Amino acid sequence: MRKAGITEAKNGLSALIDSLKGGSPVLIVDRGRPVARLEPVSGDHEGGQDGRLARLVRDGLVRPRRSRAPRALFSSEPPQAVAGASAVDALIEERREGR
Repeated sequence: MRKAGITEAKNGLSALIDSLKGGSPVLIVDRGRPVARLEPVSGDHEGGQDGRLARLVRDGLVRPRRSRAPRALFSSEPPQAVAGASAVDALIEERREGR
């Protein structure tokens, strides 16, 4: 990410915008402290839920789905908890079994 001081940003806004077209964001700093970030606009829904998801995917924090979820996932009843059972014990057991 490129860094630019306020004076540089004010005097060279056209150059900063040109670098944004290449896809690299610019961090605006004031005396070394970040105060703003300029990012390229990507897509029509950048401001809403879709924009947040796109940013998370772009930052590598989430992965997009590879296929649709199976219908059975939504049509079947969820499993019921057994009285006295421990979720931690069940998780450890699943990991031991490789699930």
